[in-house]
Amino acid sequence: MSHPSQASLPYHGLRLLAVHAHPDDESSKGAATTALYSSLGARVMIATMTGGEAGSILNPAMLQSPKASRDIAGLRREEMAAAVAELGAEHRWIGFVDSGLPEGDPAVETPHGCFYRTPATVAARPLVHLIRSFRPHVVTTYDEAGGYPHPDHIKTHDVTMSALDAAAEAGANPELGEPWQVQKVYYNQDLSPKKWLTIHEQMLADGLESPLGEMLDRYREFNERRKTWLSTRITCGEHFPRRDRALLAHTTQIDPNSGFFSDARRTAMSFWATEEFELAVDGTGRPPLDRSRDFQEWDLFAGVTRDDGRRVPDEGMDVLLRSAPQTEKDRS
Repeated sequence: MSHPSQASLPYHGLRLLAVHAHPDDESSKGAATTALYSSLGARVMIATMTGGEAGSILNPAMLQSPKASRDIAGLRREEMAAAVAELGAEHRWIGFVDSGLPEGDPAVETPHGCFYRTPATVAARPLVHLIRSFRPHVVTTYDEAGGYPHPDHIKTHDVTMSALDAAAEAGANPELGEPWQVQKVYYNQDLSPKKWLTIHEQMLADGLESPLGEMLDRYREFNERRKTWLSTRITCGEHFPRRDRALLAHTTQIDPNSGFFSDARRTAMSFWATEEFELAVDGTGRPPLDRSRDFQEWDLFAGVTRDDGRRVPDEGMDVLLRSAPQTEKDRS
């Protein structure tokens, strides 16, 4: 039973499912959005498709850790639990084996039995069960390019979209639960090339040093390969500290002295205190958004019908999202 204070929160009764490939993806893509919605009373479930068993130790401080070298899969489970607690979310391991990051064709170079090699209809079954039991109003995942070309990210897109269709099909697989139709689906675009190229140009225009100089050619190449629509912007800068703590909980993967935590990146993120998503499916019945324009939504739940029949305004709870009071824990 919910605590009375939880029931009084404005997003109580709304449910969001975020589907990711590996432990730590949930903390580097849309994590502040997760923290925001959980703080406002929504239930946020994170589904992790693989255990991250093939991940290397990327933090130099952990290279001599006996536990990391002996049981990285077990350690990554502990890291994940700490990250999820920081974000205020729920979590499910879907149970597939990390495919690794091959240099060549993943259909040839990934190991037999891994997530990438599992047929999408088979891999979708546990996710169908989760969708039907959790009954999310909104689902977030990766675009068809995976956000970046890791085979498990591309596979996560395929499996998620397959699971969404199967979960809604009446009479199909009754052993997996009663059918459930998700109302909205989004692609995570928090790390999209389009976003970071825009940050680069705006920082230069403001006379600031950009952190992206060495990455510009790569970002432009990715941007040409897939045109990203940043339909939805979530104002969640107040929760960046929680996002950063969640990411740092993945101690085997994150070096606090580089990458996400460089001075240049901190400057960029303070300059752009939002996270972005691309609306992929809208079954709310409202008028469609204009795909030629970015930043048309400020709420993933805009237009969603709650279980009790009440509808979130088509424009979303925009004022609430922009002005919601934060607790001291949220600010720290």
